Amino acid sequence: MEKLFFFLYSSTMAVVYVTALPFLLLFALKQKYRLSIPARFFLWKNSPLKSDGVWFHSCSFGEALAIKPLVSQLPQDALRMTTTTQTGFEVVKHYTDQSRFLPFEPLLFGWLKPQKVLVVMEAEFWYLLFTLAKIRGAKTLLINARMSDRSFPKYYKIRWFYAHIFRSIDEVYAQTQKDKERLELLGAKNVAVIGNIKLAKLTAATKIMQKPSGLIVCGASTHEGEEGLILDAYMKLKAEQNDAKLILVPRHPERFDKVADLIAQVAKYHGLNWHRYSQDEGLDSDIILVDRLGELVNIYAVTDIVILGGAFEPIGGHNAAEAAQFGCKIISGKHYFNQKDIFDAIEGIAVVEAFNLSRRLLQHNLLKPTVIKQRSDISPIVESIQDVL
Repeated sequence: MEKLFFFLYSSTMAVVYVTALPFLLLFALKQKYRLSIPARFFLWKNSPLKSDGVWFHSCSFGEALAIKPLVSQLPQDALRMTTTTQTGFEVVKHYTDQSRFLPFEPLLFGWLKPQKVLVVMEAEFWYLLFTLAKIRGAKTLLINARMSDRSFPKYYKIRWFYAHIFRSIDEVYAQTQKDKERLELLGAKNVAVIGNIKLAKLTAATKIMQKPSGLIVCGASTHEGEEGLILDAYMKLKAEQNDAKLILVPRHPERFDKVADLIAQVAKYHGLNWHRYSQDEGLDSDIILVDRLGELVNIYAVTDIVILGGAFEPIGGHNAAEAAQFGCKIISGKHYFNQKDIFDAIEGIAVVEAFNLSRRLLQHNLLKPTVIKQRSDISPIVESIQDVL
């Protein structure tokens, strides 16, 4: 039965790949995908990883940062890294020169070399990734595993499919007890609860910035539709508190120019000054657009109030712990379903409806500095990896 599923799945994905080729060629022309699509779907400048290493796969920028505490405890010459996004690649390429974009599944047959361990972050449920790695001798781990209230009903409807994936996963490290129970219902085995590894060791500031005078508000990791909301709330605050400054940090680099145009319009209309951080690292303007990756934690260190993006639109939220480590006051939207465990571990986050953001920001004196109540323990993962090195 398992061999039949393997054959049918592989054949289906091969057909999907061939059918999608014309569309992929078109998408490859877009700035957002100009590196990832050629590498993932055409193996352009994407040679196989060296054999016999510890292979980490993470998708996003945040996930790639979250594995740093694990990576730092392992021999660098053993590290192998893959990702599926450009922002993720910008992080993992600094861990080792054995960093690649993960090829689309049918291409893994000729690309994937035997590794000692495969470690996959969160919800990257690629059947052939786990199955081929396992067949070729790797110990397979799923770490920081989660199953949100929103996702679980969809996954459960096709639990027969996920049961096939979990047959090739040796160990699962879940964020919460509820995640463990849900993952087991999907077929996971050897599930341990260790908390969210994003709380194990938080990203530290990489440089000391001079905090400007006045109240500093940071719109962090924002998505489409959120910058306008935050700018509107900021303008109402600015009318009441003239020394307030806004630092906007969009989540995705391909949106920097679009957000810059929006800021320019708002600043001109209200007679404010603004600048792009890539052109001037000072923070003295009324509005600053941070258009450079890797700076957010440094900004948090000098911020009074964080308006955390990804939750005013149904995105799922972002990691609040990086700001909470500095005691920032944090305002979030209600759509933080992918970060619920992190939010539960932090005291003081104000969750508001999008229409109520302006009023909450005006009442910032009533907000409390955030405090992280609990951390996680990554030592079981490290020990599991070291057992096979």
